[in-house]
Amino acid sequence: MNFETLLVEVSDSIGRLTLNRPERLNAMSSTMLRELAEAARWFDSQPEVRVVIVRGAGRAFSAGADLNDSSRNPADDSWLVRRAAAQAGSRMMDAIEAMKATTIACVHGYAVGGAVLLMAACDLRVAADGAVFSIPEVELGIPLAWGGIPRLVREIGPAMTKELVITCRRFTPQEAKAMGFVNRVVAQDELDQETMTLAEQITAMPAVPVAITKEHVNAVTRAMAGGSSYADGDALLSAFSSPESVEARRAYVERRLKRKEKK
Repeated sequence: MNFETLLVEVSDSIGRLTLNRPERLNAMSSTMLRELAEAARWFDSQPEVRVVIVRGAGRAFSAGADLNDSSRNPADDSWLVRRAAAQAGSRMMDAIEAMKATTIACVHGYAVGGAVLLMAACDLRVAADGAVFSIPEVELGIPLAWGGIPRLVREIGPAMTKELVITCRRFTPQEAKAMGFVNRVVAQDELDQETMTLAEQITAMPAVPVAITKEHVNAVTRAMAGGSSYADGDALLSAFSSPESVEARRAYVERRLKRKEKK
């Protein structure tokens, strides 16, 4: 498979899905969201692939949703087209979570907003000890979409979900591990090897009970968390049109630019 924003590789029973926009810190554009869902379906068509490692090229796992996505002009779109675009993140998350292979997020550098949710859609997570996590959507004036709330509630509980989403504060891999969100935290230079070791441990196990265990755990956690993300796209569209949200996004981008200038 050839993608514009991704690299897809298979070696024996282990696949690699790499977010490949390093010049944008792998920010997830509408094209990347669509391609991630397509890549998930492609891996499902490869019966020999037992594990897929999801990682980011360059200096970061991902800076989250691309705030400057130039691949489309929403002003020219009908409401139905804009609604479909707003739901693209949820469709991507569902596709990654539903993959037959066991997925491992291999995380270094920044994992921001939608990138944290992409981690949540993966089955297991290994993070470098210097990684930085944050969920800044509320600061941007928008609700957390992409099915993020029910997934975070099931992974870290309602109280921590509320704190991290509402305050938008940064949190560390060590804190994420204490919450039960990250499986392993390792030194940056050990990240790839540790992730590969975990992948090989999984592929050494009998395939059928591994697949059944993944589906069983996912079914239980969905039942425990409850809720639905069907209206996430509608909520996102409503927030984007709010004057307060427009001003919040402008201020957020301005603060980021000032931080870059100081560096």
